Amino acid sequence: MTILVTGARGQVAQALVARLHAAGLPVRAASARPAELTVPAGIETAEVVLDRPETFGPALHGVEQVFLYPDPDGIDAFTKAAQSAGVGHVVLLSSSSVLGPDAETDPMASHSLLVERALTASGLPSTFLRPDAFSGNALGWAYDISQGRPVQLAYPDAELAPIHSADIADIAHEALTGTRLRGRAITLTGPEGLTFRQQLAILSEVAGHEIPVVRITHEEAERQLVRYMPAASAGSLLAWWATASRQPAAIADTTQTLLGTPARTFRQWAAENAAAFTRR
Repeated sequence: MTILVTGARGQVAQALVARLHAAGLPVRAASARPAELTVPAGIETAEVVLDRPETFGPALHGVEQVFLYPDPDGIDAFTKAAQSAGVGHVVLLSSSSVLGPDAETDPMASHSLLVERALTASGLPSTFLRPDAFSGNALGWAYDISQGRPVQLAYPDAELAPIHSADIADIAHEALTGTRLRGRAITLTGPEGLTFRQQLAILSEVAGHEIPVVRITHEEAERQLVRYMPAASAGSLLAWWATASRQPAAIADTTQTLLGTPARTFRQWAAENAAAFTRR
């Protein structure tokens, strides 16, 4: 039976599709824009748009399991369609933010929390993967660094434990193909806590040039962020970083604890992506 992977343009989903295909498992890669997908030869593609329920039936035909990218729009209709199609298990790419005290009202956390609750209410057997910060978030600094500009941060000493997207894909693969993770809600991190300053120092080493860090005010950072995201989301992100400046990062489950394989470090991710931080 086929495994449907939604959000298949994302890094985690792309890596997961490759792993499932390499294992000889039937996989279907789905996206709101399937024509833009790049997948290995022989992999089916499908359109899934969560606010267009008419896309669900063809994508779910013959599907036994789903790797689901979180989007609350249309999630109730999707769970009903999945049940009708005979789906027996959903692995959700959720977020550790759902564990926060204000998750119901926090714009970042509520997005994933609503999907978790919908899956729970539906009765569909589900596994929730809740990663914390992604190593790939550092790509947000890449343009300024490549242009020789300093990185401006309101909370340069915020300490996080960034996780490599390939580690999430490995864990998702196990959740879909094995039994030991099925039905669990698992918080995921990388293997070590690093402040933004420390991450930038590592990027400086792999890129071969100094990366200056300039501290700015909370308000200045908020004005910058709202160019790219809603104001409420910017405020939520800055509040998270402010909290992370006052306490060490908590290390949760990793590939080491869950799979017995060493977790990929931020330095490894940086080395793999050094070209993005090289001065133009």
